Amino acid sequence: MNTRATHSSSLQSAERRSFVRGVGVLTGVIALGSPLAALLPGRAWAVELRVLSSAEAAALLAMIRTIAPHDTLDDAAYALVVNAVDGDAAGSMQARTDLKAGMVSLGDGFVLMPEDKRVEHLRFIESGTFFQSVRMKTLLVLYNNPIAWAHFGFQGESFSKGGYLLRGFNDLKWLPEVPLADSGPMPAS
Repeated sequence: MNTRATHSSSLQSAERRSFVRGVGVLTGVIALGSPLAALLPGRAWAVELRVLSSAEAAALLAMIRTIAPHDTLDDAAYALVVNAVDGDAAGSMQARTDLKAGMVSLGDGFVLMPEDKRVEHLRFIESGTFFQSVRMKTLLVLYNNPIAWAHFGFQGESFSKGGYLLRGFNDLKWLPEVPLADSGPMPAS
């Protein structure tokens, strides 16, 4: 057997193991015995993490769910926010430092707290940069993705499809019907 090829193969295996150890993954498939089992989503999903550990990502997901609570919205929509926050931290040393400090401010066991205790805990840090940046990222990412759109009955952007006027302008089921007299003139066909 070629010793050079064996040595090269060993180095590649070591590099892969090092990479795998360094990259966390937040998944929707959590061991059934885990206290995180309550967070299991309706379908499997995974987010590759570059800065956060899986435990930190779970705590951040709990924080985001507490900031924007929608009981029936799939965790996968919230995981997109975790991914965005993690991506920001991967791209900037300052963002990474701020995120790590913010995660420490959540404390151990945040993910296991009942929601009312998480709300109480977040009230103590809500004026800080960490909370405000996560809140803003939540608003920008959570409500701008197809998973949330489908959940809330929103068809998504309409510009590329000709606009809303003739394409579902008034088909949100949770809004009251607008009387025809109040609808304005109909365009000619």
